[in-house]
Amino acid sequence: MSGFKKFLMRGNVIELAVAVVIGAAFTSIVNSFVEDLLTPLISAFGGLPDFKGLTLTVGESVFRYGEFINALISFAIVAAVVYFLVVSPYERLSARFRRAEVSTTRECPECRSEVPKAATRCAFCTVQLTPAD
Repeated sequence: MSGFKKFLMRGNVIELAVAVVIGAAFTSIVNSFVEDLLTPLISAFGGLPDFKGLTLTVGESVFRYGEFINALISFAIVAAVVYFLVVSPYERLSARFRRAEVSTTRECPECRSEVPKAATRCAFCTVQLTPAD
């Protein structure tokens, strides 16, 4: 039981729970934005009253492809917001703090093989090398 308690008290679990709750709330806001504001605005220019009302009937089956269009628009908006407000700034910030990689190898002047910087002889062509700093 103590292992489960430690698992629950780790920061990652709490952060994940908060992210899921905020994500669900944000999704409902975006869905409302699409259904109540964006869809009527697009419909005003396209002449359709609402995407939600778009259906296709085949036999007894009713396909509500208008609701699918609303869901597709909602997904595109959520993906754009996540990319531009979370992913892109995170990548810029992490690139700023990333350390430059220090190379531990160099190229042999004779055979062009990669050899350690401290090597005095190439392991491939056995040419004598001067140690690099």
